[in-house]
Amino acid sequence: MKYVLIWCAEGDLIVQIDGNDFKLTKHEVVTITSGQIHFIKENRDMGGYVLEFIYDFFCKNDKDVELIFENGLFCHFDENQVIALSNFKAVAEQFKLINQELKEEPYQYLTSVHSRIELILVEINRSKICRGDEIWKPDALLLKFLELVRSSFNSTYTLAQYAEKLKTTEQKLNDQAKMHTGKTAQMVVYGLIASEAKRLLIYENLSVKEIAFQLGFKDPFYFSNFFKKHIGVSPKVYREQVG
Repeated sequence: MKYVLIWCAEGDLIVQIDGNDFKLTKHEVVTITSGQIHFIKENRDMGGYVLEFIYDFFCKNDKDVELIFENGLFCHFDENQVIALSNFKAVAEQFKLINQELKEEPYQYLTSVHSRIELILVEINRSKICRGDEIWKPDALLLKFLELVRSSFNSTYTLAQYAEKLKTTEQKLNDQAKMHTGKTAQMVVYGLIASEAKRLLIYENLSVKEIAFQLGFKDPFYFSNFFKKHIGVSPKVYREQVG
């Protein structure tokens, strides 16, 4: 699963994320959570960088997990924000050095890239605090839960099984989910499944039946009912409307 950061250094562009348009101008960034449907809708002479990294690359310990999660950086539950960078020169330098490291691949370059991504995320957090955002430091458990669900769509785990794999309890998962999303942990699972179904309908050349099986549904009819309940229209109609 990928996390995406788009930085506009010059010009402007419009990024659509989960059906909502976000306009970025000079020295602004937007972060996109793993699983969100997104694409660049308009590009008006935009210069900058698109940074993508996966959970397994960046998250070596709870400190890394919490940095992704802190202040809603990459876990905003459909509430993406455009953020103006207060220290854009420092961010520009790190992007430049990451690009150089990836091209030349010197000794321990991946360790260097990891550290530079950390610095970029710190600068984004500082920019959010400078504009008056509250400091928000959630538990790493919820992000681990979200990533486990995303990597297990075809496994049809129960909430008890997720809790067991994470060495926690259903109650703890529910407490974390309600605190950060206002939903039960089970409803968070359903929401992630519905989001992945939307992504597959738009970007993959699969039939509704194939998508149902890929998401762990043994009965395509049940999948269609599930999708309509959570999205409001059938999978077929959604694909026609958005595709």
